[in-house]
Amino acid sequence: MTFIKTPTKGMRDLLPSDMELREYVLNLLKDTYKSFGFTLVSTPSLEHIENLTGRNGGDNEKLIFKVLKRGEKLDINNISDPDDLVDSGLRYDLTVPLTRFYANNMNLLPKPFRALQIGNVWRAEKNQKGRFREFMQCDLDILGEKSNIAEIELISAVITFLKKLDFKGFTIRINDRRILEGIMNSINFPVEKREQILIELDKLDKIGIDGVKEELLNLELDSNSINKFLDAFNGNVTLESFSNTFNLDESIISNLKEIMDTSKELTNSNIVFDPTLVRGMGYYTGPIFEIGVEDVGFSIGGGGRYDKLVEKFINAPTPAVGFSVGFERLTLILSERGFKVPSNKEKIAYLISDDADKKEVFKKAMLDRESNKIVKIVNKSKNFKFQAEELEKEGYIIK
Repeated sequence: MTFIKTPTKGMRDLLPSDMELREYVLNLLKDTYKSFGFTLVSTPSLEHIENLTGRNGGDNEKLIFKVLKRGEKLDINNISDPDDLVDSGLRYDLTVPLTRFYANNMNLLPKPFRALQIGNVWRAEKNQKGRFREFMQCDLDILGEKSNIAEIELISAVITFLKKLDFKGFTIRINDRRILEGIMNSINFPVEKREQILIELDKLDKIGIDGVKEELLNLELDSNSINKFLDAFNGNVTLESFSNTFNLDESIISNLKEIMDTSKELTNSNIVFDPTLVRGMGYYTGPIFEIGVEDVGFSIGGGGRYDKLVEKFINAPTPAVGFSVGFERLTLILSERGFKVPSNKEKIAYLISDDADKKEVFKKAMLDRESNKIVKIVNKSKNFKFQAEELEKEGYIIK
């Protein structure tokens, strides 16, 4: 007996009903984002390993699916380190490949450049609800725009898309990495430990204040400094109170306030300041944002400004901002909420018996298709009643 193996853990087969929902959401997403002037681009699934590492991808760089060298490149006899076996890897997000793409092609692209990317990415994560090893990302990025026009346009585009889906109960949470940096400056945390401090703070919603405190103590930080740092995130904290308490740069505060106020007015949506928002990627340099959903234990998207990332490829300052929608999580929630894909096309099923004039049925079906109807022709089975019920479940009118 032959046993059929299921897909690799964290990767999935998708049924026709899954694909119908995904196709509808993708088409709506593309139409919406194109109305904001974004254009589709594509990058390869594989990148040189040096492009994927050392780009401040945070813990995601530890989750790369690495690809071994092949042929003459693979010199097994002279391997001193496992990484010597590797020359490429599957991309863990779309942002790092985009910056490489932009650096290579910037002379051929408009400035500023509005990019729309849709593609699968891979991370060797623990499989859990809403988190897979292979998943689709849908990214919007604006490269070459210094002002907060970029942030406002990205937030507006994403909210417009979610509203077209009639997606309920979401909040845009927003912060600025420079605010967090200013707080750590005022507390005199060691510079070399700050990235790890932010990684631990990012766990606040999962392990709580006490859990974060324990992790920070493990970094051998001063306990009084830790308490002062964590006290900043207790209670009803506002953008203004943060600014007053830690003497933060007023231009950073006013910039973030303008992004929030303008986006709220344009979209009539819930946009809130969240000082605990970190975002796991180390390449963020300014405003950051995330989409939270009521009664769901994970975000369904996020992004921020990453003004230094392109510079790592071409050694020239290039402002950039991106916003990624977690497509898998979004479609999972829609499915659980019983979302039905709208259709204005009539669906017809012709059931042909053995003695039918098949040629005549095929002609009718072709005419129906020319009239923008969905038509399938099926051989009539002995259990016609069951067959008809199944077709009707799919929305077909039987002829």
